[in-house]
Amino acid sequence: MTKQWLAPMVLLGLGAAFSFSASAQDAVSYEDKDELHDIVQAVEADNIEKDIRKLVSFGTRHTLSETESDTRGIGAARRWIYSEFEKISEACGGCLEVMYVSDVISGEKRIPDPVEVKSVIAIQRGTTDPNRYVMMSGDIDSRVSDVMDSTSDAPGANDNASGVAGTLEAARVLSQYEFDGSIVYAALAGEEQGLFGGKILAKKAKDEDWHLTAVLNNDMIGNIEGINGVINNSTARIFAEGTRMNESDREATMRRFYGGEVDSPSRNLARYIDWIADRYVPNLDTMVIYRLDRFGRGGHHRPFNDLGYPGIRIMETNENYNRQHQDLRTENGIKYGDTIDGVNFDYAAKLTALNAASLASMAWAPRPPANVEIEGAVKPDTTLSWSSQSQDEDNIAGYKVYWRLTDAPQWQFSRYVGNVDEYTLENIVIDNYIFGVASVSKDGFESPVVFPGPAGQFSIE
Repeated sequence: MTKQWLAPMVLLGLGAAFSFSASAQDAVSYEDKDELHDIVQAVEADNIEKDIRKLVSFGTRHTLSETESDTRGIGAARRWIYSEFEKISEACGGCLEVMYVSDVISGEKRIPDPVEVKSVIAIQRGTTDPNRYVMMSGDIDSRVSDVMDSTSDAPGANDNASGVAGTLEAARVLSQYEFDGSIVYAALAGEEQGLFGGKILAKKAKDEDWHLTAVLNNDMIGNIEGINGVINNSTARIFAEGTRMNESDREATMRRFYGGEVDSPSRNLARYIDWIADRYVPNLDTMVIYRLDRFGRGGHHRPFNDLGYPGIRIMETNENYNRQHQDLRTENGIKYGDTIDGVNFDYAAKLTALNAASLASMAWAPRPPANVEIEGAVKPDTTLSWSSQSQDEDNIAGYKVYWRLTDAPQWQFSRYVGNVDEYTLENIVIDNYIFGVASVSKDGFESPVVFPGPAGQFSIE
């Protein structure tokens, strides 16, 4: 390979010189995929509006609310969601496995007496690697000011009928395709009472040895009018934690010496989704936030993070706290409550399209590389190695090595290296960059990038 080196950059007058040794031809390259553009275009705001209105019509979806009525309460809401997934499955020839995932919770601060916390999920099985999963989720339940008030009207239009409606619409669109890996569409219960639906499903994933490589939690994706006075429909936030919750003492020591604080699988998942937004979703700029969630708060990706699974939260940029967890009322000319008029359906469709394209891209791509390792201390070259994935033998074309400056938020350089399990970057000094490896399918779809060592691995097997 002929190397066309960038000219050195010299900082004169400071007594120092700083040079880049990456090749000009190593600027990040990417194969644009028509299928992902088609998926983005297929998402319909009208469907999302219809579903949000239906969910609001149940009056309240509080976890402790009515379960026997067909028109009011959490029971009616989850049965309706189940029936919608069944309709979607019927339209694709039975391509979805629809089921309830539940457990009885009691003795908790917000669930003192026994209550069945019942989520609804639909699984679209992959054709070549069905035990590899990517997931999109939204929360069924709603609440007012008093978290224990299970009878007052709690429309929950944006928080979080918008996330459930987005998940249903993603299922409608993606069920028209076949994927190598499996996709899970989840309407999770019990979020406001303590993230119980997520805990129950995360436990199921671990007990059944799911190779769960991505959880995309959508919690409030429909509001564009912030409490700060900003009205904006062109940005979104992706929250992604750093160090894994279940990191061992030995892994913490390794991270201290080898790095990885900003390259957890959740953060490289967030970078992946950020790139999907840039490449496929018109007029959408996503902000990757290096934090588990909003300051001091949490969402339904956290139970998955707690078990080591990569997971992020996608949501609006400008929240309106007058519309969250509020009794329906008007005080001093201010309207409080999470009602339908506070939802922008086109914006919810835009964030749904981002989810759908991201899920599709990952489900068509091979598994992220396993056992990624790196060496090159006190050497002029950097060598990366990884394990091939036997489940992807018919899908994988090869691998791509990525690297970036240590303070860069996004990958800057890449090189496709073929179907090998080791590659040396000559004259790329290990101390000056952060490195990773992605799998590439025969159709050109890429997995998220995997940072070397336990800090960056996507698999918890």
